[in-house]
Amino acid sequence: MKHREAYIQRISDWLSVQPGQIELYWKGRVGLYALLKAFGVKEGDEVILPAFTCVVVPNAIIYCGAKPIYVDISPKTLNTTLDHIKQAITEQTKVIMVQNTFGLSNEVDEITAYAKSKGILTIEDCTHGFGGTFKDAPNGSYCDAAFYSTQWNKPFSTGIGGFAALNNVNYTQQFREVNSKLATPSRKDRYVLASLIQAKKYLLHDSTYWAALRLYRSLSKSGLVVGSSKGEELVDAKMPKNYFLRAVKVQEKVGEKALLNLAQALENRQQNGLQYNQFLKELGKWHYAEEDLLNHSFLNFPIFVKDKKAFQAAAEKEKIRLGDWFVSPIHPVMENFELWHLQPNDFPVALEKSNHILNLPTEPSNIHQVLDFLQNQADNLL
Repeated sequence: MKHREAYIQRISDWLSVQPGQIELYWKGRVGLYALLKAFGVKEGDEVILPAFTCVVVPNAIIYCGAKPIYVDISPKTLNTTLDHIKQAITEQTKVIMVQNTFGLSNEVDEITAYAKSKGILTIEDCTHGFGGTFKDAPNGSYCDAAFYSTQWNKPFSTGIGGFAALNNVNYTQQFREVNSKLATPSRKDRYVLASLIQAKKYLLHDSTYWAALRLYRSLSKSGLVVGSSKGEELVDAKMPKNYFLRAVKVQEKVGEKALLNLAQALENRQQNGLQYNQFLKELGKWHYAEEDLLNHSFLNFPIFVKDKKAFQAAAEKEKIRLGDWFVSPIHPVMENFELWHLQPNDFPVALEKSNHILNLPTEPSNIHQVLDFLQNQADNLL
């Protein structure tokens, strides 16, 4: 239990919550499911969320028997707003999801205050936001609960993994009862995860990034390696077998160590993000408004391009580690949206942004190489 206790204590120090309010999971989405169950979300309930998210979020809602209710996003922040949320609230609304996209939080205090006035619970999707702040409070502080991801390329990584923090102590007993049903991942999956963590540490670098990314995604979708999402999570909204799993020792050990370096990593990401923002502003391309930058921890930096394929091909040639998060309103699903109760055309901003988005790394070994690349690709930027 040594690493587990130390890991939880370090998380609690970052979040300014008690260790007993935190639970660790095999994947972050499991934390969302646990919170929804603890809050009594069931058939007939509705959960509001942005139409600019990962499919695992509506999956967790549907696994509880509830219905996801999507709302559009702001083109300035890529987050939803209180005005959008107000229009979606009904008598069946049980929970509102508040997301800090790419590490940016906004209107969290206003949304949570309004939700409380209506007797609606709130959960912050902090899968991009651990270590960041909103108005000087840690991301995840304002809502009744929050869940976090430690998947590859998140604020800090345990390979796959995540955790949840319960802020509303009125649900402590329910939260513990739900978590008492967690199962342990198979020995094979634990071994594969440990191997992948070591492989990433020693084998992944700029020259191998694109080939490794394609191979990993292919193998994880087919279930041959432990991946972010199993294939069935991307083609149907039925809960996969072996979904509700606890974290294991390798994740706890890696997470404990990773948190020691997080402060410096976050500072580097923010400095790079600010450079990107100023550079793109000077080019006359999409960038964040100055007033939003204080609340931004810059997990990745979104850019919008005219021709994705051409831009990605150029990035691979120049060994730029480009990301493609949010290629659809429920990333990475590209079809059969009705299975997730989504009509993409109802959310024009989210749809337009997902059609053109790519992401810049905020922890590159040489940011000037990325800036030079952007300058050369300026005609393809929006």
